[in-house]
Amino acid sequence: MIKITLKDGSVKEVEAGLSVLEIAKSISEGLARVALCGTINGEVVDLRTVVNEDCALNICTFDSQEGKDAFRHTASHVLSAAVKRLFPEAKLAIGPAIENGFYYDFDKEGSFSPEDLEKLEAEMKKIVKENAEIKRFELSREEALKLMEERNENYKVELINDLPEGEVISFYEVGGLVDLCAGPHIMSLKPLKAFKLTRCTGAYWRGNENNKMLHRIYGTAFPKKSELDAFLEALEEAKKRDHNKLGRELKFFTTNENVGQGLPLLMPRGAKVVQVLQRWIEDEEERRGYVLTKTPFMAKSDLYKISGHWDHYKDGMFVLGDEEKDSEVLALRPMTCPFQYAIYLSEQHSYKDLPIRYAETSTLFRNEASGEMHGLIRVRQFTLADGHLIVRPDQLEEEFKGVVDLIKYVMTTLGIENDVTYRFSKWDPNNTEKYIDDPAAWESTQNAMRKILNHLNIPFTEADDEAAFYGPKLDIQFRNVHGKEDTLFTVQIDFALAERFGMYYIDQNGEKQLPYIIHRSSIGCYERTLAMLIEKYAGALPTWMAPVQAKVLPLSDKYNEYAEEVVTELRRRGIRVEIDTRTEKIGYKIREARLERTPYILVVGEKEAENREVSVRSRKNGDEGALKLDELVNRIVLEVANKEHE
Repeated sequence: MIKITLKDGSVKEVEAGLSVLEIAKSISEGLARVALCGTINGEVVDLRTVVNEDCALNICTFDSQEGKDAFRHTASHVLSAAVKRLFPEAKLAIGPAIENGFYYDFDKEGSFSPEDLEKLEAEMKKIVKENAEIKRFELSREEALKLMEERNENYKVELINDLPEGEVISFYEVGGLVDLCAGPHIMSLKPLKAFKLTRCTGAYWRGNENNKMLHRIYGTAFPKKSELDAFLEALEEAKKRDHNKLGRELKFFTTNENVGQGLPLLMPRGAKVVQVLQRWIEDEEERRGYVLTKTPFMAKSDLYKISGHWDHYKDGMFVLGDEEKDSEVLALRPMTCPFQYAIYLSEQHSYKDLPIRYAETSTLFRNEASGEMHGLIRVRQFTLADGHLIVRPDQLEEEFKGVVDLIKYVMTTLGIENDVTYRFSKWDPNNTEKYIDDPAAWESTQNAMRKILNHLNIPFTEADDEAAFYGPKLDIQFRNVHGKEDTLFTVQIDFALAERFGMYYIDQNGEKQLPYIIHRSSIGCYERTLAMLIEKYAGALPTWMAPVQAKVLPLSDKYNEYAEEVVTELRRRGIRVEIDTRTEKIGYKIREARLERTPYILVVGEKEAENREVSVRSRKNGDEGALKLDELVNRIVLEVANKEHE
């Protein structure tokens, strides 16, 4: 007999040699019916897994992420079986479960059309109706290679060759197709009652742009049709909010193939939002003791060699010149830190000068892979509210807290404080090519950051291999409407670059000491923040940041003169306003202004002109009727000053 510790802490004695499914049946027949996989001592396992030792066992249903993943991973294999039936020449790559769904990558001539996806869905339904048992078996490395080579599955051959010696090589047969897979999978196809293939995109094999571009089919799956319908409805709403679609429709930005990929063009409305945010941030930073710098867009390679960017970040930089041919090689800056360090080094500093808080609105350049770029979220040129704090060791915690306080103020003002998560990003000691190789410094700096984060009561998770090459960081993460996670703000503690640049200060004893450096972004990348705001507010940005805060619509040409007076008064009070004097019906002009998400629509006619009023339609209250012009102007001015959310 062996002892099984269950999720609720209770201990159950069972015979050794039972499978996870058999143990689930011994607990409850109902539990066994909905079981999808299990975890043994925290490791996800198949229900077929035999248990021979004392362990902690959890039976996973669709209510758990592990259960969802096993369910949807099985659906991805049903998709691959359908593809091989309809497109037998297609070669299989990988097909994992992902958050809210799954995908499978295929190599075939030509992409999959929307009609192909419909046919594949129909074939998947046929396969599920066959309800064949899902079979698992293991082969030796030689047998596994032979099987995949005979089937001309070269991507599977590559995966097998990359497996470490002694690794179990398992296969599953799903819908008549045998596929290399570590699992876990559910026991049969019976629970797969509702699934949908959502889109097809290109994806480089193993995410490397030097490899072949494959065709990736995305999908999702649920045990109930009602759950699938609710998900698809939410997906449609997400598509409406997608900044890459909505931002173009609202004329915030555009792209041009002659300009280049990852180089969005901010149109007047998008540029105005960024200008409003930038002025606000620069003023707020000045209030908090930051001093402004303005540094070059490029520098000699010498600067980046000192900082370490040349060794650790060169592939992500735009280099101008050839090291072997040119006496001077330049590179566009991927960040401003080395430039601000050069400003620090231009004069001697004592301990009384610290902390020094440098801030800069920086245009930066990063050579993103073509497959990684997306709208305004991931681009090759962007604008960052960058900053670096040069601090004494005894000032580190207080200054770090000050940075977090600034970021929290920014998030609260933008209305996104409840939409983010916090990640403590650490180094990977096994990846010495990516990071400065100083284990003791990494350990002490990470411990210092963890202590500060605990003092701040920030609910963070820890992530290995996500640090900057010179130190750990706090990443504040958000998800776009499609669930993709990106970093919005970051705070980093740098233990290395001050020494590399010789950035000493003189302490009270006249001795030279090295400071810590805090790297931070107060509002992050303006382009990415704009994308996030478009999606959060579905384009209806709060009045204080809206590119056009009011639109004046005269009922006819007779009232254009009074409409212009209204515009003049609004502009005099700092309100961003447009006038629509086109000879269109007023209903049409109102609908168009609403589609533009204009906070205030002001209609003027004879009565309004006589009484110095405006007929107000606001986004918040709808049709408000006639209001005195001065009364409305004061209201908008106060709303903007308080940076109110609707």
